[in-house]
Amino acid sequence: MIKKVFLLFVLITLGIVTISAQKLFPIYLDESKSIDERVANALSLMTVDEKVALCHAQSKFSVKGVARLGIPELWMSDGPHGVRAEFEWNTWQYAGWTNDSCTAFPALTCLAATFNPSLSYIYGKAIGEEARYRKKDVLLGPGVNIYRTPLNGRNFEYLGEDPYLASKMSVPYIWGVQESGVAACLKHFALNNQEKWRSHIDVEVSDRALYEIYLPAFKSAVIEGKVESIMGSYNKFRGQHCCHNELLLNKILKTDWQFDGVVISDWGGTHDSFEAVNYGLDIEMGTHTNGLTSDTNSPYNTFYLADPFLEGIKSGKYSMKLLDDKATRVLKLLFRTALQSKRPLGSLATAEHAAVSRKIAEEGIVLLKNSTDILPLKTNSLKNILVVGENATRMMTKGGGSSELKVKLEVSPLQGLKNAMGADVKITYAMGYASGPSMYGKVVPPKFNTDSLRKAAVELAKQADVVIYVGGLNKNYLQDCEDGDRLQLELPFDQNLLLNQLAEVNPKVVVVLLSGNAVAMPWLNKVPAVVQAWYLGSEAGNAIASVLTGTVNPSGKLPFTFPVKLSDCGAHSFGELSYPGDSIKQVYSDDILVGYRWYDTKKITPLFPFGYGLSYTSFKLGKATIQKSSFTLADTAIVTVPLANIGLLNGKEVIQIYVTDSKASVQRPLKELKGFAKMNLKAGESKTVEIKLPVADWAFYDEKIGNWNLEAGKFILSIGTSSRDISQKIEVAVK
Repeated sequence: MIKKVFLLFVLITLGIVTISAQKLFPIYLDESKSIDERVANALSLMTVDEKVALCHAQSKFSVKGVARLGIPELWMSDGPHGVRAEFEWNTWQYAGWTNDSCTAFPALTCLAATFNPSLSYIYGKAIGEEARYRKKDVLLGPGVNIYRTPLNGRNFEYLGEDPYLASKMSVPYIWGVQESGVAACLKHFALNNQEKWRSHIDVEVSDRALYEIYLPAFKSAVIEGKVESIMGSYNKFRGQHCCHNELLLNKILKTDWQFDGVVISDWGGTHDSFEAVNYGLDIEMGTHTNGLTSDTNSPYNTFYLADPFLEGIKSGKYSMKLLDDKATRVLKLLFRTALQSKRPLGSLATAEHAAVSRKIAEEGIVLLKNSTDILPLKTNSLKNILVVGENATRMMTKGGGSSELKVKLEVSPLQGLKNAMGADVKITYAMGYASGPSMYGKVVPPKFNTDSLRKAAVELAKQADVVIYVGGLNKNYLQDCEDGDRLQLELPFDQNLLLNQLAEVNPKVVVVLLSGNAVAMPWLNKVPAVVQAWYLGSEAGNAIASVLTGTVNPSGKLPFTFPVKLSDCGAHSFGELSYPGDSIKQVYSDDILVGYRWYDTKKITPLFPFGYGLSYTSFKLGKATIQKSSFTLADTAIVTVPLANIGLLNGKEVIQIYVTDSKASVQRPLKELKGFAKMNLKAGESKTVEIKLPVADWAFYDEKIGNWNLEAGKFILSIGTSSRDISQKIEVAVK
């Protein structure tokens, strides 16, 4: 390359070749110029056809660049828990590469359960490095849709039921990914809160619920996180598909929030050329497919933003201003990623990434019950451990839809326990129950006789010192899986029957649940311990064993509420039109009362509340103080909270602060999370933490004025360790 440039220089000097400085040293390649200058220059050199080609796919996961100008293709990969294996150019068949195995990171429900934004950053950094090494420009994640119902098949991909928590956990993830030279793609914008009828269900929701519950995490990601791309959702909102929705994309996202990045359609989420051109979509992906299965041989130039767009430009139906805006955004994304010369190199499936995955997994595991202190396991007195459950050996990186991963390593819970316990402890395994293999869009029955499996496990349990039951859901269709919701709150595959029978013959049953959703627990009073372990990625088994044996003290907190029964959930309390809808339309009748807001306001006792999680040690909150008792809209309240570890083990606790508007002109939730802090204390140690609460965050969205409103009056700050475990309150006034 250096020789060619030198030869060209000599030829120009001798006058044999003449070329303009603009062509030899184009502004768009000059990194001393601003990105806006470079983009404007590149745009000025492009043909209409080249600009349109930037607006639609050329393969399953790529967009054409401008080869004539040396502008590369834009490559994407599914996330958000790992970089998906390579696909063939135009099929949903894996390409069969041998060098595309990745690290699987815990599902985002686990990340949310850590209540630790610093872990969110290292998560994003590690997965961003893997995407960068695989030469990806866009990682399709994180997902921040709100947990509205425990039946949603994709809840495991999201950050829970609370918009404040989801906001605080998504922003550092985005920072980490984008520092690695890869654009994060926030999804699914917006109101994608169920998988049933996802491609056409028309969601009706009030402006209050939209702005207070379903948009805050997206807004934080755009304004604070500076996310560089956003994926539209499949569903409709107020009559328009969300991938080309005038209110969501043009007004809220691009005008109100001043988003300067790229809006990418979900695969198969585009339905109309006119709306796609005019209502905010920038890149169209996956048309003629439902996102994962069906396909046609239609060439990519038949996409709505391909030839129909080009013909509309040439005929005058569509303005060049619209095309230039889309092309500008795509070019800007390319200059931030593929054309960034100082872009990090990345790394793939390293020991460091495995350690990140394990740390997040360990800190996200939630101890729900430990009534007889059976945990941590007394390893010196155990000789015979029985492990029961298909999930103890099943690979949880398979299935689930687009989050499926090809991993370098996945440690099963059974193997993790064997690694931790050593050769002196006999560990026996019984399957106990069976599902079928993962197959997208289809439930495959198991090949085993479930009665025989159950009877064999119960018989072995009679002789065991302790039974470790590893069950829950899996990532099969109609479990935690894309394109289909769960059918019930209860555990599938006759697990309730199995657990009841195990508890009858052995009083020492430790239940470990793998899932991204809440489940009913009719057997809860019959077992001494329950652990919520999520989908934990490559180091799942080692992380679970660390918590069960006490090498790691559990510190996770639930990012969503566990109901006693499905009818306790707000989304299910208003008939089928509220969930799942009538197949055409759906009305969010629960409005702003989502999750703990519903349970607390309606005085419904949950099975386990939001923010709940036990420890092997004990903590005591001291008397909280605040810097003053009266505030204005521009102020930030600073609450100082002492915390002491009064137990015998080192551990971590999450202090949570909820805000209540004592008297408002509209209905408000009983309380709302507005601040939290996770503290690490050694046994016997005390620390003090300051938690900042911007008073403006206490406002509600006032539909009468179309804006946020903070009314003067009395507010209550509730301080505790879950939404129901409140130890003290502070009263303040807002002027």
